[in-house]
Amino acid sequence: MSDVNKGPNDRSTISRRDFVRTAGAFTALAGLETLLPNYARGANSGVISEGVGAVPAVKNFDLVIGETDFVIGKRRAVATTVNGTVPGPLIRLKEGDDVVLRVENQLDEDTSIHWHGLLVPPEMDGVPHVSFDGIKPRTTFEYRFPLKQYGTYWYHSHSGFQEQTGIYGPLIIDPAEPEPYTYDREYVIMLSEWTFENPSKILDNLKKQGNYYNFQRRTVVDFFRDASRDGLGATIRDRLMWGRMLMDPTDISDVTGATYTYLLNGHAPDNNWTGLFRPGERVRLRFINAGAATTFDVRIPSLEMTVVQVSGQNVRPVTVDEFRIGIAETFDVIVQPQLDRAYTIFAEGADRSGYARGTLATRAGMTAPVPPRRKRPVLDMMDMGMQHGTDADSSDADQGSSSSSHAGHEMPGHDMGSMGADATLLRGTESATVASSTIRTGGLRAPGTLPNAMPHDSNKHAPENAAVPELVTSRLHEPGTGLGDDGRRVLVYADLIALERRPEFRAPDREIEIHLTGNMERFMWSIDGVPFEHAVPIQFTYGERIRLTMVNDTMMQHPMHLHGMWMELENGRGELIPRVHTINVKPAERVSLLIDADAPGRWAFHCHVLYHMEVGMFRVVEVSQPISSEQTQ
Repeated sequence: MSDVNKGPNDRSTISRRDFVRTAGAFTALAGLETLLPNYARGANSGVISEGVGAVPAVKNFDLVIGETDFVIGKRRAVATTVNGTVPGPLIRLKEGDDVVLRVENQLDEDTSIHWHGLLVPPEMDGVPHVSFDGIKPRTTFEYRFPLKQYGTYWYHSHSGFQEQTGIYGPLIIDPAEPEPYTYDREYVIMLSEWTFENPSKILDNLKKQGNYYNFQRRTVVDFFRDASRDGLGATIRDRLMWGRMLMDPTDISDVTGATYTYLLNGHAPDNNWTGLFRPGERVRLRFINAGAATTFDVRIPSLEMTVVQVSGQNVRPVTVDEFRIGIAETFDVIVQPQLDRAYTIFAEGADRSGYARGTLATRAGMTAPVPPRRKRPVLDMMDMGMQHGTDADSSDADQGSSSSSHAGHEMPGHDMGSMGADATLLRGTESATVASSTIRTGGLRAPGTLPNAMPHDSNKHAPENAAVPELVTSRLHEPGTGLGDDGRRVLVYADLIALERRPEFRAPDREIEIHLTGNMERFMWSIDGVPFEHAVPIQFTYGERIRLTMVNDTMMQHPMHLHGMWMELENGRGELIPRVHTINVKPAERVSLLIDADAPGRWAFHCHVLYHMEVGMFRVVEVSQPISSEQTQ
C-alpha cells in the first residue's frame, strides 16, 4: 500500500510491519497532530502525476483498534484509534483485487469496521447484529472481499459511539482503467469533529433538551429587528407559530461548536494542515465527511473547484465555488491554483458555529486569511412544507439565508412554488400509532424523472413524529439552508450527471415510500414514526428494481445511507442518472432513488447523523435469496 501523500520521488511501498502501528506508551503530547498518519500530517507534497494511481501489490492489511492517550491544548483525553492514529491510516487498494483486512480488537468492548460505500458480502459489511456478531475484545476478525468498484470511500466503526471517538479513516480504490481526467497530485481531505464530552452524555443532554447545544437561538434583539422590518403583527404570528410547533428555526445541527472542535485531517483550525503544490498544477482533493453530526459547507476562496466524482463515482465535471457535503458523503474536486501563494480550504459548519480549515501553498509555513464565519442561517416555512413568502415567513434575511431558490438550477416543468397559501402544520398525536412503509405497485412515473410535489401523507403520526408538513416536494435544485444567496456557484444534486449511461436502465417494478420522522423536543428519531427496536425489516425481492421514495417530515436534514447496493438518484437525468451511497435529504423534501436488489442478505439503512441512528432512525433491508435452477425444476 502506498501513502497518498508521500513525497514526489518516493515510490516505495509500506511494509505490513510498518503499516501496523499500535498505541504504544508515550509521554506529554502536543495535540492531535501526534496521532496523525502520514497522509494527514502538515506540509505534504502529495503524489506527482506519474505516480498517481500506481498502487503496489499489497492486498493484506492489519488494523489494530485500541485506546490512545493524547493532549489537545492543555486537556488530556483518550481516543479510540486505528493503528494508534486519528484519523486512521489510509487504505489504498486496486479495483479487481481480492483483499484481506485483519482487524484486531484491543478494546474492552466489542468493535467493528464498516467499509462505507463498498459493495461487499453482507457478512463482511461490519454491522453488528445485522450482518455479523461484532469483534469481541482480544480477538481478530478477518474481512475478505473482492473490489468491484473504484473511487474515494472511507471506513468507520459501526459499534456504539466509537466513530465519534476516533475510529474512522480514508479508503481509496484506484480504477482498473485510466482515469477520465488528469491531475498532477492529490490529497485526502477528511473532515470530522472532536469532543471532550462523553458521547453518551451528549445524547443524554439532547434527550433532556433537543436544542441543548444551540447557543445561536433568536433573542429579544432579533424580535425587535424583525418587527421593524416585517411589522409587529407578522413577527408575533411567526413566533407563536414556531412556539406552537415546539420548534426552533435556528436548530440546524443537533451538536454544535459549543462542544465540537472541527478537524481537517485530524488538525484543529489553529494547527492548520498544509498541502503543497506548484503553480499551474492540477490538484485533486478527495473530500470525505467523517463527522458524526456535522454537515460542512466547503469553499477555497479565490479558487474554483471542478467536481469530478461523487460517492466514489465519476460525474460530468461541474465547476463551482462551494459545495455542501453531508455526513458520510465523498466529493472529489480538482483545483488549479496559478499563483505562488497560499489558499485556505474552509469547511464551515452548516450552522456556522465553527469551522475546519487547512491550506494549499507553494511552501511550508505559508498561510492565507481565514474567511469570517457567515451569520447563522434560519429555517423558514418552506423548510416546514408551508407557504414560502407569506407574512409568517421567518427568513431573517440579514441573519443569513434560507434557500428557497437557486439561480441557474431551476428544473424545467417542475413548479417549486405550488404551496397552499394557508398551509399549516399538524401536531403529532400521543397515540402509539405504528405506521408501515407505503408500497406502491402501479402508476409508476418514468425512471430518472423528478418526483412531483405531493400532499403530505399524514398517516405517519406517532409520538416520534411531532409535526407534518402540508406539502413535500423535490428540492434537488436547492443548495440548502444558508447557501445560494451570495453570488457563489453552489453544487446541487440536480447538477450531477453520470459520466457513462447506466447499462440496462429500466423502469422500477414497484415503489416503496418511507417517511423520515422525528420529535426534536424529545429527541426521538425514526422511520415511519417507528423506532428501530419496534420495526420490521423492509423487504426486497432479489432481482427486482425498486423505487425508494423518502419523505422528510422533519425540520432537519438527514443523510441517508443504504449498505450493500447503489442508489440511483432520480434528478431528471434519465439514463445518465448518478449513483450515490448517501443522500442528504432536506427538510420537507420528497426524493426518489432507484435500487437494483442484486445483493441477497440483510443490510443496514439509516440516517448517518450518529445520534439520530442511535435513537432509532435505522432499518434493516432484507433482500431475498435468488431462486436456484434446481428450485425452479
